Amino acid sequence: MSKVTFKNKNVLITGGLGFKKGANVTIIDNMMPRQGGNFFNIEPVKNDVCVELSDIQNQRVMNKLVQRKDYIYHLAGQVNHVDSIRNPLKDLNTNAVGTLVVLEACRKKNQNIKLIFTGTRGQYGSSINLPVNEDHPMHPMGVYAITNLCAENLVMIYDKIHKIQSIALRITNTYGPRHQMMHDEYGVLNWFIRKVIDNKDIPVFGNGLILRDFLYIDDLIDSLIDCGLCERAYGSIFNIGSGKPTNFIELAKSITNIAGEGNFEFTDFTKERKEIEPGDYYADISKIKSIVGWYPKVDLESGIGKTLDFYRKYKKYYWKEK
Repeated sequence: MSKVTFKNKNVLITGGLGFKKGANVTIIDNMMPRQGGNFFNIEPVKNDVCVELSDIQNQRVMNKLVQRKDYIYHLAGQVNHVDSIRNPLKDLNTNAVGTLVVLEACRKKNQNIKLIFTGTRGQYGSSINLPVNEDHPMHPMGVYAITNLCAENLVMIYDKIHKIQSIALRITNTYGPRHQMMHDEYGVLNWFIRKVIDNKDIPVFGNGLILRDFLYIDDLIDSLIDCGLCERAYGSIFNIGSGKPTNFIELAKSITNIAGEGNFEFTDFTKERKEIEPGDYYADISKIKSIVGWYPKVDLESGIGKTLDFYRKYKKYYWKEK
């Protein structure tokens, strides 16, 4: 692992209410409804970060913000699968056009910046073989996955042609503290935890045997930091996940056992969910282990326990729309 650090570096985070690690952090977020933006997420560091309430599609703002930055973590995006079906043009503009605006700002105003882009495992679509590695064919099944794949391709083209040093990450299902808890349209594990806390049954879709790869938020943040500091990682694409499959019956049982309460019930897929359900997925993370040295450290049971503790304590900041 490189000994490079973020100390005294200037870091821009799009769409993230983020991490510090000794850096001078600027956050840009448009607080798009239903996407999880929440000022309580930065309460511990609110006096140490600069927050710009704007949109990544605003060329003037992005041209200003990328200047004199050492790193940009491009986390901003429309991340709701169901909303992407309801409003595909908004999804395209946010994820693809927004990313292009960010890249153009870097090209015009700061070609020495290093960019880390966060995409989704949904770009793969249905798995042909398991675990899924980075060479797996791309067959995205929904607008959200397509626009993320488009954004990733743009990032890697700008890395190759314009020498904007970049890394693209394909991230699996993430859970943990500070996630949105308003609705069940993304963040399935967190939604299960809300159900338990609200003393309601966990809804398990279909036969409950579909496999998923669940990653705790602290491990995701570590992967972002480790990738950004690893010179060998630039120009590459990496899967980010636990690498361990869990089906939904196992997940529901784990949550209720750790919570000491709750139950689950089987339910049918909604039409919208059924149309974009890709089936089993878990990640092959051998590439990032080899090149970056990152690997997940929080097991599912520990992560569920930490998440339950957080929302039981801070429920009032997440249960109601801001």
